[in-house]
Amino acid sequence: MGFPVPERTAWERAGSSEGANHRIRLAREGHVKLEKHRIVANKMAYARGARPPVDCILCAVARNDPAVTNLIVFRCPGHFVTLNLYPYNAGHVMVVPDAHVLDVRELSDREVVATHRLQTLALRVLDKVYRPGGYNVGYNIGQFSGASIPHLHLQIVPRYGSEIGFFDILSDSRVIVEEPHVTRARLTEAFAQQAPEFFAQHPLPG
Repeated sequence: MGFPVPERTAWERAGSSEGANHRIRLAREGHVKLEKHRIVANKMAYARGARPPVDCILCAVARNDPAVTNLIVFRCPGHFVTLNLYPYNAGHVMVVPDAHVLDVRELSDREVVATHRLQTLALRVLDKVYRPGGYNVGYNIGQFSGASIPHLHLQIVPRYGSEIGFFDILSDSRVIVEEPHVTRARLTEAFAQQAPEFFAQHPLPG
């Protein structure tokens, strides 16, 4: 038996209680096909301290420490772009300085410019690969900001019109529709393709 496609205007009501209730109703009525989705457990255990035995996870990623999961998709002198180990959505990446700093105000002028260049490149890559409907971009700075790693990183989260599902609402999980190794392969290739032309027009500071 096939799964009828819901009316698009209704399906696009993301982020509101009306949209959430609509998705729950669609799931109960059998209109939402869920078996292709992978359920990613939340990061509560990680937040409670279950972490690799390293001084700093992002410093360990920067030096290719085998004790941590390496999800880097692009490197340049002084910075790297990596997937988030616990992504909010497919394509969720972070722009990270190699230097162990805690606050954006600690960055040098060169690091600020390089971070902005990489943010712009990342948005172009994500536009091409995923074509999201929007982005959340920003830092979590300070003890009570929600930052789980004490190493500055710029979060770039693609947003999609139909990203809320009943698993997100009723369980301690998040539905991610793409495996991390697939995301990493797609983005690594896309960065490699787009970076030369981008940096020819927008060079990194010397």
